[in-house]
Amino acid sequence: MGGNNNSTLDDLQTVEIHHWYKKFMTECPSGQLTEHEFKQFFGLRGLDREANRYIEQMFRTFDMNKDGYIDFMEYVAALSLVLRGKMEQKLRWYFKLYDQDGNGCIDRQELLNIIKAIRAINGGSHETSAQEFTNRVFDAIDVNGDGELSLEEFVGGAKKDKEFMEVMMKSLDLTHIVTMINARRRSSV
Repeated sequence: MGGNNNSTLDDLQTVEIHHWYKKFMTECPSGQLTEHEFKQFFGLRGLDREANRYIEQMFRTFDMNKDGYIDFMEYVAALSLVLRGKMEQKLRWYFKLYDQDGNGCIDRQELLNIIKAIRAINGGSHETSAQEFTNRVFDAIDVNGDGELSLEEFVGGAKKDKEFMEVMMKSLDLTHIVTMINARRRSSV
């Protein structure tokens, strides 16, 4: 009976990947997504400077082989991580995304830029300013007080700080992509 469940799961994943492929190839017939197409693909147009830089960093993080394009395999790997990855994997990926200069730590300015960008993309009102939120996060999770978050501090702190974790999860909410894929799946049946 256990084998049957795995078969069903494999079938479901195969169907889902097929729909992701159809969506990818419909939106990007060349099979390679440029940064401009990436923004259109995810409905991210007319963003302010901070939000635009965040999206550019997200693109570079998805572009695993650093060739300036996101191919289907990179797209599937990114979606799989975001939609199904274990929390530890996601946190490590968020760290890489937030470490804008790639030096192996996140400083206050990098986190502040990310928080501003996330707020610009998601909209809404907030009880604290982006600066106050950044300071609170650093005060809570910068264990050694050096003004930078190491990977270990980031992962450990995010697991302990519910509000910070929630902000991160909202920073890469791809549910609208899944909704579009599912809508097309129903309309093509």
